[in-house]
Formats: sequence, C-alpha cells, structure tokens
Amino acid sequence: MNETNPIRSALITGNSSGFGLGLTRVLMQRGASVRGMSRRGCPESGVAADERADLADFDATAAAMERLLEGVDELDLVILNAGLLGHMQRMQDASMDELRLLMDVNTFANKIILDALLRRNVRVGQIVAISSGASVSGHAGWSGYSLSKAALNMMMQLYVHEFPEDTAINALAPGLIDTAMQDYLCDEADREAFPVLQRLKAARGTETMPTPEKAAEAVLAVLPRLRQTTRGSFVDIRQLD
Repeated sequence: MNETNPIRSALITGNSSGFGLGLTRVLMQRGASVRGMSRRGCPESGVAADERADLADFDATAAAMERLLEGVDELDLVILNAGLLGHMQRMQDASMDELRLLMDVNTFANKIILDALLRRNVRVGQIVAISSGASVSGHAGWSGYSLSKAALNMMMQLYVHEFPEDTAINALAPGLIDTAMQDYLCDEADREAFPVLQRLKAARGTETMPTPEKAAEAVLAVLPRLRQTTRGSFVDIRQLD
C-alpha cells in the first residue's frame, strides 16, 4: 500500500461513531472494503462485515474476530481505534475497577485482535493503533487513559517481533478530533482542576479540532510517511506534517 496503490481492504475497530465511523465512511467513499467491530455496530450501510462486541469481553471479541476474518487472507490496513476515555481525575481518585476496564478495552482487547490476525495468517500491510499525546505527556487528570495508551504504545513495539517485517506497525496520536468524547472534556469535566482542558475547549470549532471525517482524511494521507518511521514506534501526527 502506498500513494499509488490505494487501500482496498481495511479492518477498523470502534466504527460505530466518532473517528472510527469517520474512517469507515472515508475509506468506503474511496472504494475500500471495510470490516468493523464495535459495541453498538456501524450505522453505515455497505460495510463488508460488521460485528458487535464489547471489547471488555475478551471471549466475545475473539469470537467476533473469527467471524470477521472468515475467508480473509489479506488486509491492507488495520486500525485499532476502539477505546474508552474514563473520567478526568487524580490518580488517587481513580478506582481500580475503572483502571482495569480502561486497560482491558484500550490495551488488552487489542492483543485478542492482533493474535487473531497472526493465528489465521492474515497478511496485513499496515497496523495503526490509535494512541494519544496523553500516553507520553503525563498531564494531570488523564489517569487511566494515559496508563492504558502508554501500555498500547509498548504493545505495538512488542508485536513488531511477531508480525512479518513487511507489516508496518505503529501507535499514532491523530491529534484533536471533534467527537462525543469532547462533549465530556469540554463541557463536563472540571477545567479549573485540570487546566489542560482549557486548551481543548478553545480548540473546539476550529481547524485545530477537525470533524471525524476530516481527521480520517488527514490520517490516511500520512500513512505512507508513517511506514517510513521505526516499526513499533509511537508517532504524533504533527511529526509527519
């Protein structure tokens, strides 16, 4: 897959809304065959295959992957997008139950997905795990979200040793995206307690925080350059501009 060889087939998790749905729509508009998995199901008609599964349920996720990969020998692109934000809070206020849930969905569910691809010997051109600047910034308030995304970054480094060398693998921070997650971050979370949220509020409605479809176009545009970075590395999309 490169700029002259368009994406023909893709698997996207978390495609029921937000960025995952934006990716699905843009890829389908470009003629790609898109498979997806999410808790609520993709509302877009015409997807090649779509499975509903709560990624916190590892057995359900594994079963959904078996169905999604039936008859599939090759995928140009896999985007591990599904995830949970959790609450903006101090680490000392984060419950163990919430931290476990965030780790399960944002990190460990992706092991189920990647292992299914390996077990079925699906040839994958490029794997992109959607991470976040919060995985490396350590700003106050991100708590379990930061922890789980940092672990996701390391998971991508480890899987480099298990996928073939011609499979590009990275964790990517896609930048700010105007999704339902921003409703909570901009309007409900305590901006006085966590000043980083003031920047998000100011960015909403500007080009700095694009719609899911615009963000999808931007991410798809940088995939060839992402392939040129170190396999397994975490990359912020702004580094590729």
